[in-house]
Amino acid sequence: MNIINKIEKEQMKSDTLDFSVGDTVKVHNRVVEGGKERIQMFQGIVLAIGGSGINQAFTVRKISYGTGVERVYSFHSPRIAKVEIVSKGKVRRAKLHYLRNRVGKKAIQVKNVD
Repeated sequence: MNIINKIEKEQMKSDTLDFSVGDTVKVHNRVVEGGKERIQMFQGIVLAIGGSGINQAFTVRKISYGTGVERVYSFHSPRIAKVEIVSKGKVRRAKLHYLRNRVGKKAIQVKNVD
C-alpha cells in the first residue's frame, strides 16, 4: 500500500487551481492528432467535483448550438495544460445536475460573485 501512495504522489500536480462548483472555467486541453499536438479550449460551468487524491475529477458543462455538452476532466491529468477561471459563481449546492433539465439562458445562469 505504501508503494501505491508513493507512485500517486509522484503523478499528482502541485500547481492545481483552486476553483469550486458554479465557477465558469476555461480548460486548455492538449489534443494529439497524428504527430502534432495542439491546445483545445473548453469553456463552461463546473457542475461537480468528486473523488480525492489522484482520482479527483471535475465536470464542465456548456451549451453548444442548443445542445448540452459535458466533459469530465481529471485534476491531475497530463492532458490538461491549464485551467483559467473566467468568473466565480455563488451556488448553494455541491452538484449542479439540475442545470441539465433547463433550456436556453437558464441552463447556464448562476449568480456571479462581485
